[in-house]
Amino acid sequence: MARLLLTSLLFFLAGCSDISYYAQAMSGHMKLMYAARPISDYVTDTNTSPELRKHLRQAIAIRDFASIELALPNNDSYRSYADLGRPFAVWNVFAAPEFSIEPQQWCMLIVGCVNYRGYYDNKDADDLANKLKQSGADTYVGGVPAYSTLGHFNDPILNTFMRYGDQEVARTIFHELAHQVVFVEGDTAFNESFATSVENEGMQRWLKKTASPELQQEFEKRQKRAGEFHQLLSELRGKLLTIYSTLNTPDEKRHAKSEAIADIHREYAALKDSWSGYNGYDHWFSQPINNATLVSVNLYTHWVPAFMVLLKQEGGNLSSFYLIVAALAHLSKTDRSAALEKLMPSA
Repeated sequence: MARLLLTSLLFFLAGCSDISYYAQAMSGHMKLMYAARPISDYVTDTNTSPELRKHLRQAIAIRDFASIELALPNNDSYRSYADLGRPFAVWNVFAAPEFSIEPQQWCMLIVGCVNYRGYYDNKDADDLANKLKQSGADTYVGGVPAYSTLGHFNDPILNTFMRYGDQEVARTIFHELAHQVVFVEGDTAFNESFATSVENEGMQRWLKKTASPELQQEFEKRQKRAGEFHQLLSELRGKLLTIYSTLNTPDEKRHAKSEAIADIHREYAALKDSWSGYNGYDHWFSQPINNATLVSVNLYTHWVPAFMVLLKQEGGNLSSFYLIVAALAHLSKTDRSAALEKLMPSA
């Protein structure tokens, strides 16, 4: 009740222009929390299907591993479960100017400024994206299976990410709990890259402890393919930066932009051949590629190489790693980016 009253007060202070946004955010989150029940209730309930009971028991083991082995917060987050009856928890809107890969930023209560705007209804997200598109921006709407309230609430495990299997549950728990360790207002790339780094390291350790050598090898293959996918997008971002920095006319820039995007489709086809036909990224390439879709990926991975170098420097000691990342969080964004840039491996 205290949290609800605080949220209501913040909602009152937000101003009329954001009332509808905060209203859907409050309503959507409270419905999500209301749907959550302790995992132990599901495990002991005779009406719970054997398959769900099996996955929830595994989720308990993953949650314990996160705190014991990865030094992540030991609290009530991800110790309950909710079935939302939909494929995603929220839908995030990303936007960027037509000739820039710098993401638009929205400032919100509690979490500060971020490079996306989340909605619990897909239609609301599409409406905002269409409005931004009409103003000339590149936009992208992406379904998100989970989000973190940074420890303000006891976030539950959701059907939206459990449906992808135990590895996705582990990935998500490690990632979202990392946000409770360090989170900087106004620096989405720092926050998401840090959480992705913890997620990657956590997955390596969890699979080494619990999975067969075959599953570990398959995970390594997926990681390698992901790295090649991100390298492909990084090269496209570099080409677009060059195009946008020219003194060419808008029409000339649009043409060059279109050609660069066409090139990446051909490059992806060649890359896929080297993967023996693996098509896990076909869905991503089937959608329109623009500055906003590139932003939606880059925000989660931009500083990951730097964080992994930092973790290696600390001998893999996660507690020490978290302390150094927390110290980086207290720097200005400019100084923080400069420090991370020095850690980035050479191409």
